[in-house]
Amino acid sequence: MSLQSVQQFFADNAPEIEVIELSQSTATVALAAAAHHVEPGQIAKTLSLKVKNEVILVVAKGDARLDNKKLKDTFGAKARMLSSDEVVTVTGHPVGGVCPFGLENPLSVYCDVSLKQYPEVLPAAGAIHSAVRISPERMAELTSAKWVDVCI
Repeated sequence: MSLQSVQQFFADNAPEIEVIELSQSTATVALAAAAHHVEPGQIAKTLSLKVKNEVILVVAKGDARLDNKKLKDTFGAKARMLSSDEVVTVTGHPVGGVCPFGLENPLSVYCDVSLKQYPEVLPAAGAIHSAVRISPERMAELTSAKWVDVCI
């Protein structure tokens, strides 16, 4: 269902973008980078966080780490990662396939500035073996994301 919701999202909003499906798992940054023949940073990982009472998604380059101080300064509170069960319930996507497209529930999306160093990034596409190739700017545009600086 999750892969289908992402495919439908692109059919409706950006039909020129193809969802790539591979036979091997791309559930981790390392697996995805190897499968797509790119450096780990080019994999756009989507992190599901709870800040105060709101669940948000932060999309960052694959080898970036969240900076707790920057997160707190940006969002005004500490953030916690969602459990894998919470991720599936809130996003509709399995861990390893989470992306800001075709979400089960409307969520605020934030793109970390770390993504801007690449002309093209590869976020997952709703399954542990799927992705899309997209510019960071187009991803932010399609998801109405705000740009933030919350990683190191």
